[in-house]
Amino acid sequence: MPARVVVAPDKFKGSCTAREAAEAIVAGLRDAWGEGFAADVVPMADGGDGTVATFLESGATPRSVVVRDALGAPVTATYARMGGTAILEMAAASGLAQLGTRRAPRSASTYGTGQLIADAMAGGAERIVLGIGGSATTDGGAGALAALGMRFLDASGALLEPAPAALAALASVDAAGLDPRLARVRLEIACDVENPLLGPAGAAAVYGPQKGADAADVAFLESVLARLAGIAVAASGHDLRALPGAGAAGGLGWGLATFAGARLARGFDLVAMTQGLAAKLAGAALCVTGEGRVDGQSLHGKVVGGIAALARATGAVPVVAIGGSVDPRAVPELGAWGVDCVALVADGADPGPAMRAAPAFIRAAAADWARLRPVPA
Repeated sequence: MPARVVVAPDKFKGSCTAREAAEAIVAGLRDAWGEGFAADVVPMADGGDGTVATFLESGATPRSVVVRDALGAPVTATYARMGGTAILEMAAASGLAQLGTRRAPRSASTYGTGQLIADAMAGGAERIVLGIGGSATTDGGAGALAALGMRFLDASGALLEPAPAALAALASVDAAGLDPRLARVRLEIACDVENPLLGPAGAAAVYGPQKGADAADVAFLESVLARLAGIAVAASGHDLRALPGAGAAGGLGWGLATFAGARLARGFDLVAMTQGLAAKLAGAALCVTGEGRVDGQSLHGKVVGGIAALARATGAVPVVAIGGSVDPRAVPELGAWGVDCVALVADGADPGPAMRAAPAFIRAAAADWARLRPVPA
């Protein structure tokens, strides 16, 4: 029986998808080794942008639905369904990229993300994986919770819009109407940052300026989040303000964890679990992965580092990482983790040609690496 090689790259951002990279790697290995191995292709992602596309390329079923964008305009968002699992990206509904030049940090809401979650549950999802990168919002998840049935009220009991500008008058929350299906679904948030909800390292201070907030907006958003959090703690009995990742996506993960039982986890771990990567690595002779830039961050939440750890845990499977570029300073540490690094272009060289023809460069790099080594046994 031929040796089995797991081919599990991330996308090369701006150049090619994870599936295209994987097919190029397989072609390069066959250029060198012929048919002397079996390839197990597993396109990967780290839970950020491109995660839904990766699953769709792997055969998941697309589902498109019209929801509100962060400022309330209609937008068509697509997510992936695999059996009882739905894979969503909040950026498809509440992302900064959806807004173009529109920036209104006091008005931006995650309502559309809640609509996506509701649609996935209506479709029978038993597990929802939600990537929360690229958000335009700092509403503590109020918008998403409102779309799922929570009510936000002022001192007179009047209903408030679930956006920071209105939530400044928040006096109470009513969770009685939350969708009961939330109690039956596994809601998992792909989150690779550790910021708390509030303070100098929190959602408003760190990420607000990226979303168009000036100093006055940041102070306002911080006060609204603090108000929302204080009321939420009293209403729910859960104080998750210091939870690592609570400040990601303007507090979306915090809100969903507080009221909807969501669990925050590393994006790579959630994607790897959904793809069944650990089982595929067990007994493999080699794993070839890759991403646009292999550097010191690759071992911290990125696909290359996640695969290195998983390969070590499942039987010391050797790993090859193909990068658009490779930081030489990271090579010794990656080598200690059993990762052999291959660069498409030398660090500091012009990446243009490789970015314009990434699959061809990846194929050539895989073939050049393999020609110097015997077919794995």
